Amino acid sequence: MQLGQAAVQQKNFSEAVAWFTKAAEASPKDPQIKACLGQSLCWQGQREEGLAHLHQSGQLLLKKARKSRDIGLALDMVDQLQYWNDFPGALALCKQAVQINPGQLRAYQLLALTYSRLNQKKPALAAGRQALKLAPNSPVLAILLATLEAADGLNQEAKQRLEKVLQNTLLTTEERFRAHKELARILDKLGEYERVFAHLHAAAEQAPRLAEVKRQDAGLVPKMLEQHKSEFDSELLGRWANTEFPTDQPAPVFLLGFMRTGTTLTQEVLAAHPEVFVADETDLVISLVKEVNRISNGQGSLAEQLRKLDLAGVLHLRAFYWQRARALYGNNIGTRLLLDKTTMNTIDLGLINCIFPDAKLVFLLRDPRDVCLSCFMQTMLPTPSTVQLLSWESTARFYAQVMDWWLTIRPKLTMRFIEFRYEDAVFDFEPAFRKVFDFIGLEWDPAVAEFHKKAAGKYIASPSFSQVAQPLYSSSVGRWQHYRAEYPPILPELKAFINEFGYEN
Repeated sequence: MQLGQAAVQQKNFSEAVAWFTKAAEASPKDPQIKACLGQSLCWQGQREEGLAHLHQSGQLLLKKARKSRDIGLALDMVDQLQYWNDFPGALALCKQAVQINPGQLRAYQLLALTYSRLNQKKPALAAGRQALKLAPNSPVLAILLATLEAADGLNQEAKQRLEKVLQNTLLTTEERFRAHKELARILDKLGEYERVFAHLHAAAEQAPRLAEVKRQDAGLVPKMLEQHKSEFDSELLGRWANTEFPTDQPAPVFLLGFMRTGTTLTQEVLAAHPEVFVADETDLVISLVKEVNRISNGQGSLAEQLRKLDLAGVLHLRAFYWQRARALYGNNIGTRLLLDKTTMNTIDLGLINCIFPDAKLVFLLRDPRDVCLSCFMQTMLPTPSTVQLLSWESTARFYAQVMDWWLTIRPKLTMRFIEFRYEDAVFDFEPAFRKVFDFIGLEWDPAVAEFHKKAAGKYIASPSFSQVAQPLYSSSVGRWQHYRAEYPPILPELKAFINEFGYEN
């Protein structure tokens, strides 16, 4: 165990797995060893195998808890399963923990969050109410309950709850940020448009003081985009364009765009086809970037590293990508078409084109004004990309930087691509999606129109997970018009893209 933990500290997960496996052979009923082995396997990319060990650890912890009624460690395992996006596993474990000790506040909080991420709105609301009952003065639980009420259509109740929270003068920065952001979203739903931006701007004032935001390098992605624009030229992008690649290393279909452009909707429609498997917001391409850096000994920029690759290096990277994909999903992919949807892999389009010049790309477009509004209104986990969306002006600036990169690289791509408009998906569903299925080489299946039924009750990584679990609606199209007065400060950033993508009317 000590040797395994030392290997984890050094991020040597293959060595950690070896040591924890030995420990598990010696003590097969030790939940801590099982948990360490499961975590290390997940970190190594063997998610399916790792989760099996985490589940076993959870059951061993429950067995101990039945004697002591202390469910704390079992709830820690619920946290771990949520971290690895295993919300069905987290739900099963959390429900059992609650039965053992129904007086544990944290259990209901985790239960509410887990039900919510699986689009199970009624039980999420019930768990949230129970949590607040146990701690009636908790602003965190009041904010959580308000979001669950809003998700279930109880917008007036949610609004009143958040307004009461904001009267508390002792809120932490994070509580104040969240309360303002959630209240803005609820006021938007209620049509009280004149009040929305006051709360969005109030949240934006709090954002720079959030601990997680402070940890992010806000300059990283803009700097990277500028470097990519100057270094990914036609020669580099076309270098392997005419290569015939091994059949066991096929090119996936990539689904990219900017955040809040409809990538999740498109993903779920395509996922409803029996011949498509979706890799939803994974680290597959990020892992490729790291592997390029490793084999280049960290020498030079990404484009410079790719220039030095020979064909053997490209084949290694394609094999590496598929090893990671199969480790993540086991036999679930099978012979289906792999759709890699990780929206902000747009930043790494140059790398994707170099390694998979034979890939197909579906690039999502949406009215830039609606995109910026939706991004600014959304609460997202802080990353080097999402911290760009915390103020109104920086949201528009980041949109312009990313889309300028798209317009720069678009004419140089050797990948085949189509631009797909969110508005066409909403107003012209079947003809629009028939074009996408034709492009990726699949027959139309009428079952894809029922995509929302398959999306309901499963975990979806995007913040729009609840929206794609319902039939298509058009209220998100042109929503920016409710806020016309807010746009003069950002229109100079957006004007070129409004014109380029045909949204000037």
